[in-house]
Amino acid sequence: MLRIETISKTYSDGTHALEDVSLRVGPGEILAIVGGSGCGKTTLLRLIAGLDSATQGRILVDDETISAPHPAVGIVFQEPRLLPWLRVEDNIGFGIADLPATERRDRIAHALDRVGLAGYAKRWPRELSGGQQQRVAIARAFVARPAVLLLDEPFSALDAFTRASLHEHLLRLWEETKPTIVMVTHDVDEAVTLADRVVVMRPRPGRVFETTWVQLERPRDKLALGFEKAKRRVLGALDRSLRPETKPPEGVATEAAASY
Repeated sequence: MLRIETISKTYSDGTHALEDVSLRVGPGEILAIVGGSGCGKTTLLRLIAGLDSATQGRILVDDETISAPHPAVGIVFQEPRLLPWLRVEDNIGFGIADLPATERRDRIAHALDRVGLAGYAKRWPRELSGGQQQRVAIARAFVARPAVLLLDEPFSALDAFTRASLHEHLLRLWEETKPTIVMVTHDVDEAVTLADRVVVMRPRPGRVFETTWVQLERPRDKLALGFEKAKRRVLGALDRSLRPETKPPEGVATEAAASY
């Protein structure tokens, strides 16, 4: 269980990035976060990863407070960030060097197979395409078997075909150990394809605006009516989140943000 409790973040230059963000993400749940520029999506991911500290509030994984990088939390960035002096197999196994050699080899080989790179263990990162490098980064994140895996737009620089292929590889790995996944994306189609729940955030400062549950079986058919309805709900919420805020007339109660 990932718990984000009343998190706020103000930077030293006065930028108010997040305000009173609270979320609970269950074991094995995939949560997607979308929102306009300045809504604090990446800031929130960095706080969960322990790469930055909150001004207010706390983040817990299985009741343990996260205040620094933690082995229970893995992250995949927008770019692969592979070590160029290590071969593919050593890049994948970099974070599990403390495991017995046999188990380490088995995990690496299995992860390579699951991301479609079974014959690439001895290659150098420079010999791989951008999509292949990102597969290696995803495999590296999963071999450590984190309780929580963070995805910071890891598919944003890829073409549509490669992105769709990586979605499949990601879900195949996720199905084996079912980590909690929190992903940031600008792509609503991607969010509805992968997530159980999509959270739309309002910008300046970043706040939770509206939540859409995507109760569709996987693999998801993008041409199905249910998929299109879920996508429209997210797009509608995203549009409303970017409109200027107005105070309701005095004496009129505000309506709670819709939840599906």
